[in-house]
Parts: sequence; structure tokens; C-alpha cells
Amino acid sequence: MEGKKIFVTGIAGFIGHALAKKMTRLGYKVVGIDNLNDYYDVDLKLARLKDMGLSGPFENHKQSKSENSQITFYKADLRDSAFLKTLFNEHGFKQVVNLAAQAGVRYSIVNPQTYIDSNISGLVSLLEACKDFGVERVLFASSSSVYGSRFEGPFTENNNTDHPVSLYAATKKANEVIAHSYSSLYNIQTIGLRFFTVYGPWGRPDMAPMKFLKKMRKGEKIEIYNNGQMTRDFTYIEDVVEIVSRIITLPIDSFSVYELFNIGSSKPIKLLDFISILEEVSGIVAKKVFLKMQLGDVKLTYADSYKLLEKLGSLSFRFESLEKGLEKMIQK
Repeated sequence: MEGKKIFVTGIAGFIGHALAKKMTRLGYKVVGIDNLNDYYDVDLKLARLKDMGLSGPFENHKQSKSENSQITFYKADLRDSAFLKTLFNEHGFKQVVNLAAQAGVRYSIVNPQTYIDSNISGLVSLLEACKDFGVERVLFASSSSVYGSRFEGPFTENNNTDHPVSLYAATKKANEVIAHSYSSLYNIQTIGLRFFTVYGPWGRPDMAPMKFLKKMRKGEKIEIYNNGQMTRDFTYIEDVVEIVSRIITLPIDSFSVYELFNIGSSKPIKLLDFISILEEVSGIVAKKVFLKMQLGDVKLTYADSYKLLEKLGSLSFRFESLEKGLEKMIQK
């Protein structure tokens, strides 16, 4: 594609940080925004920005450039449509990656309006800017949670996703439907990426890999829901951004105007087995407390990533093993 510049929202987040660094290694210039909210430790988000060569203080709408000038950062909210239009007018983006969202299944139960504001209003604000300024392709983060409570896998993109069991999942499903409408109305290529339990260095502290490791190091008990009878398809961060970068670097006509893809390792593992591997690679025996199933949780995630890997010509792609991925996470 012409113009090796992309716009990344949620750039101080887990996937945003890794993707920005990946794209600069591929010779792209990255412009990113993040509102640096306090859903989890803001210091971690600031540390990710520092790791990208950015230095604060970060003030609303003020530009910060990385040391090598490949990354430009603005503290801004996705719903700030006037500021978005200023950025789009200045930079002339052709590709956009929307990773900004309010994350967390359980948090959505007690803070529903936050999810409507961030995940739905935010996406509409972004798509309006894309429509007005001739953006050709929008990649956006969806989630394995759209599959709801399924008891058998693997999950494929043609499975029914009309029965989300959390508001978080419902907003991700809404994202897919809203994106489809913009593709149909304005011929903007939109590609939804259903991520499956991404983990690794710089990971989110509210997710099991980092949360368990932190508590184990402190000698605290880890909380295991549904008595450990959960299965998750853990996907290593560098695999995720490698696959996303391959999408970005392909010509527009490589994809239909609207696409949905799973990105997952297709190697689901029971939670208790995951904990055993984490104990082995960390050398720490976990203290465990078993709790009942939580509202909004699902028992199984299991990706079938064949559709995307075939499209990319990458059927030989091998996802990182959980053992190696956790070793890399622990060494960070």
C-alpha cells in the first residue's frame, strides 16, 4: 500500500504497544492515541510509551514524538471527534487499527455505561472520521467473547454469535455489526479481529497470566473460578502482531470489503493445566482458592484460525507454545 503510515488507537495498551513497535520495524510511521484511563495501572501504560521512545508529560492533544520520530503520540479520547478530524486532516491516513476499548468481562457488569461510551460511541466516532477523510482500510479489535457460552470447539467465523453472555461481549458484537454497516454504506474495508486470550511481556495485569504470576511471586492465593473447569486458547502477543502486520502490509484488494477473522493458537488448555505450566516455568508453587463460576464468564474458548492463515498464505505458521511464551513473559 502507498503511504507507509498507520493510525493506531489504544497505542499504550497491550496489543497497541506491541503492534506499534512491530510496524516501525517494518518501516512504517505510526500515529497513535490513548486516553490513558485508569482501568488498570496507568504506570504500566506510561512504561509502554517509554519503551516506544516516548517521553512525557503527556497532556491532552499535545504531540509527543519518539526518539527516532517513527511514532507520534497524542493523549486523546476516541470519542473526541473534532480532534480526530484534525489528526486525519493533517496526516491523511489510509489505514487505521482500532485497539482502543474498555476491556474486561466482569467490569462490564458493574460499569455498563463505560462500555457503551468507549466501545460503541468510540468506534462510531472513529468510523465517521474514516468516512470523511477517505480511509481505505480499518482493522478493529473484536473478541472471542462474541461466541458466547459454547461447549464444543473449535469456533469458526460462521458460528452463530447472537447470544453474548456479558455486556463486554455484546459491545464487541455491536462493533462487528456497526463496521459492516459502514462498509456497506461507504465502501470502507473493515476487518474485525477476534482475539483469543492474548498474553506475553507487557501484558494486562487484570488477565490470568500476569495476575496469577504477580500473586504467586507475593505468596498470595490465586482465585480459580468454576473450580478450575475452564479451558482457554492462549495466544502469544508476538504471534498476534505478526499476523496483524501481515494483514496491514497486503494490498486492499487482498480482502473483501468486510471480513471477520479469528486470531488464536488453536491449542486450548484447561486452566489447572495452565497453572501447572506457570508453576513449572516460574519455579513457584501457587496457593489456590477455588471459587464458583462468575457472571459473564465462559467455560471454553477455542479458535479455528484457518480462514485467516489461508488468506495470508500462512498455513505453515506455527504459534508459540504456551511453555515458551510463559518463559518469555516471566523473563520480562
